[in-house]
Amino acid sequence: MKSIRNSKESKMKAKFMMLLLLVGGAAVASENIQVKITEKIPYVTIDDSGTTVKISRIQDTHNRLTDDFTKTSRACPPHCFQPIKPVDGVKTIGELELIDFIKNKVYKKKGILVDARLKKWFELETIPGSINIPFTLAVVDSDKVKKALFKALGAKEKGDGTYDFSEAKDLVVFCNGLWCGSSVKFIKHMVAKGYPKEKLHYYRAGLQGWKLLGLTTVIHKAIEAK
Repeated sequence: MKSIRNSKESKMKAKFMMLLLLVGGAAVASENIQVKITEKIPYVTIDDSGTTVKISRIQDTHNRLTDDFTKTSRACPPHCFQPIKPVDGVKTIGELELIDFIKNKVYKKKGILVDARLKKWFELETIPGSINIPFTLAVVDSDKVKKALFKALGAKEKGDGTYDFSEAKDLVVFCNGLWCGSSVKFIKHMVAKGYPKEKLHYYRAGLQGWKLLGLTTVIHKAIEAK
């Protein structure tokens, strides 16, 4: 009887020790994340075109950018500084607001992160969760294109030619950075076409700002609005 009790106790101790190891291991793993997004947010996991992607920061504190985004100067025009507000009534956001948007809007199909650059740039590298709607599509002066675009974004056309935007997606629009005008053009033309200002947001820092903070980027083929 004693041996049976000892055997049970040994098994319980083994399970308890395993639990302690798991908890301890998780704590160590958490502590090993030296470069977090915020003090309380080490990373965010999202879905990007059916693939699970962890948005985090590069852990190497000596890391430096080595691509074209290291440039400090570009010819202006066309690469001129963009205003904080592209249009009055359109909110400009930063990285934390963008990450929250990706997690709580894009992930839940309530919002769309729009990469307004040309397809070739989008395919090279972009922010996780984004889709490619080039600014060249938004600037086209065509009712047919407008209808197709608004429909893809969730707006419903009424019988009188106006639109019901109650279920239209919230959009965050970005391009290459402070010196890139693609997203500003996209936003201005969408507002001119009648898309609600309160459903448009501008990530002014763009891909360059995102990369400067060591945040995750992805490479994939364009998912274009039809």
